[in-house]
Amino acid sequence: TLIRMLNLLERPSSGRVWLQDQDISALAEPQLRQVRQKIGMVFQHFNLLQMRTVLDNVCFPLRLAGLTRAQQKARALEVLELVGLQDHVHKYPRQLSGGQQQRVGIARALANHPQLLLCDEATSALDPETTQSILRLLSQINQDLGLTIVLITHSMDVIRRICDRVAVIDAGKLVEQGEVLDVFLHPQHVVTQSLLSESGVEAEGWQDMAAEVQGRLLRLSFTGSSTATPLLSQISRDYQLDLSILQGAVSRIKDVPYGQLVVAANGDLSRWSQVETLLAQQGVDCEVLRP
Repeated sequence: TLIRMLNLLERPSSGRVWLQDQDISALAEPQLRQVRQKIGMVFQHFNLLQMRTVLDNVCFPLRLAGLTRAQQKARALEVLELVGLQDHVHKYPRQLSGGQQQRVGIARALANHPQLLLCDEATSALDPETTQSILRLLSQINQDLGLTIVLITHSMDVIRRICDRVAVIDAGKLVEQGEVLDVFLHPQHVVTQSLLSESGVEAEGWQDMAAEVQGRLLRLSFTGSSTATPLLSQISRDYQLDLSILQGAVSRIKDVPYGQLVVAANGDLSRWSQVETLLAQQGVDCEVLRP
């Protein structure tokens, strides 16, 4: 539904749709058709013309745009080289792997020099290795072409790998949005928390172990260089505290390392405010789960 609203195939009951500082929801249908030519679409199941070659599939939107055959071929070969399929131009979709077919779909979406690329579950039909190659390609397109990509996905791992901002939609309502790093480390809505827990991004599963240990229970969230700093060893040594790690998860958001640890602290806590100051100085968020 969101995808259909972004290209005005379905009009929103309220609100406006803006693209490149233009309110496209105010356009008449003839002008809107021109705008849609500048919105590329990548589908979950490729939607390729099975009786046409790779080259013809990519030429198809260019033919609809009124380009000459020579112009179509030149542009199609350009984007096919961009997605790494320059040696497959005369093959048919049935001769390609799933990942290669999706690359054809991406090339077709890029053919008309779009201002916006919409990807509707573009990796959900692919195996994990192929998914990573497609994500690397989309990230390269975003960086090299400066092209905005809207990615619809249920995979938090996909978001973590290539997205800058995330919006969580539940039952048609926007329940949370923000920078990916902020949302991943500080999820506010129960739906977001559940998605992160299921994906293994958030340190969870510690509750059963917590009943078996004593002491103050903490959730520590690390980002950037703090993930490689031996803070727990320093705190244990300088403040004579026994620190037990009950659960942990360390990963990366794009090129930024981040992680969470659930820790039980035992010992003399009289200088705990100094520990919190040290953590804050190192950019580590500390949430007390149990006093």
